[in-house]
Amino acid sequence: MYRACRKRVDTSESRREGGTEAGAKAAAPDGGRPRGWRRWAMDTRPLRRPAYRRLWSSTIVTAVGSQLTAVAVPKQIYDITGSSAWVGAASLAGLLPLVVFALWGGAVADTMDRRKLLLITNTGIAVTSLLFWTQAVTGMESVGTLMLLLALQQAFWGLNAPARSASIARLVPEDELPAANALGSTVMQTGQVVGPLLAGALIPLVGLPELYLIDALALCVTVWAVYRLPALPPLAGTAVRRAGVREVVAGFRYIAGHKVLLLSFLADIVAMVLGMPRALFPQLAAETYAPYGEGLALGLLFAAIPVGAVAGGLFSGTFSRARRHGWMVIGAVVVWGAAITGFGLSGSLWLAVAFLAVAGVADMVSMVFRGAILLSAATDEMRGRMQGVFTVVVAGGPRLADVLHGGAGSAFGAREAVAGGGLLVVAVMLALAAAMPALRRHRV
Repeated sequence: MYRACRKRVDTSESRREGGTEAGAKAAAPDGGRPRGWRRWAMDTRPLRRPAYRRLWSSTIVTAVGSQLTAVAVPKQIYDITGSSAWVGAASLAGLLPLVVFALWGGAVADTMDRRKLLLITNTGIAVTSLLFWTQAVTGMESVGTLMLLLALQQAFWGLNAPARSASIARLVPEDELPAANALGSTVMQTGQVVGPLLAGALIPLVGLPELYLIDALALCVTVWAVYRLPALPPLAGTAVRRAGVREVVAGFRYIAGHKVLLLSFLADIVAMVLGMPRALFPQLAAETYAPYGEGLALGLLFAAIPVGAVAGGLFSGTFSRARRHGWMVIGAVVVWGAAITGFGLSGSLWLAVAFLAVAGVADMVSMVFRGAILLSAATDEMRGRMQGVFTVVVAGGPRLADVLHGGAGSAFGAREAVAGGGLLVVAVMLALAAAMPALRRHRV
């Protein structure tokens, strides 16, 4: 019975690898290209694949649920301590486990059935959410317990993220990878907007502990969706390996030997480290945009980039079919830098929000095509490790930016630091593109 099921799965995967695109085009008289307004709307082709549709649908629930916990943890720590310093320390407590387990999780994802790894890690995250709920509902009020649970949650998430992202290339054909990334990123960005707003509305109504419980229940949906995925073992002919330090190091060597992969990581580092100004939002809200109301200004500044990213995802049909993935990344990073520069020079809050929204669109485009490059340019036996490094870069870049921009803002002024960072993004990205043509030449 098991072998028969595996045979059907392998056959479907082979069909997917070799003939999905041709079959889809044959079914559409216009070659698969939509007409009219559909050319501009979100590219939903990957949702025709049942396995990807299950995986994506589960994120609709968990994208919001995870943000409930993301709000509840710092809120509970602040309620216990009355100190923002403890809130910051808790954030750092989750960073090291995330980095370590994302790198190791990428190696694990290349050595075992990714569906099984997703089942284990999603179950672990759900159990951790239940433990969060237990300590909150019993009134434990222990910051040490909260930090320990946060570290455990981030460790599971670090193991989960590379396997989840690497699995996408086995569920959709290569030409649909940008569309699949846009669909996933749009849901996650929407969760970052809706989740905190929902948390703020729910805390007075149901209480803080119930936020953890809602997240745990949402994760049950994810576990069920992953359970219904086909098996995703290493492809036939892949050497059997153990997921250790040697395999993690081999992943970094692989990146160093493939310039297009290296440049895709560098593009994100340049954009985020030099050009992510969120650490200066409070100062700008209190100084530059104080006439508009500090609270209103702060909320709009934090929401503008995610809202722009969601808008970019909703109109992903405008770019998801592009084949010059390298140029799309270069252009998106340059637009990000230019928009951040415009934000730094803006004295009007509404103009500043508009520039940040444009930056959010550019970030979405960059994210979509960097993800597509990682999945298409790497072999399947390396995709997990590439996604592990990607997770570390995405998580670590903005934190480094907080340190850099915070210091620059204190030394030169907030607006000067923001505008200078944006100009550096444009200059460094164009220099990289000129000096190393591998990214410019990459296409599918």
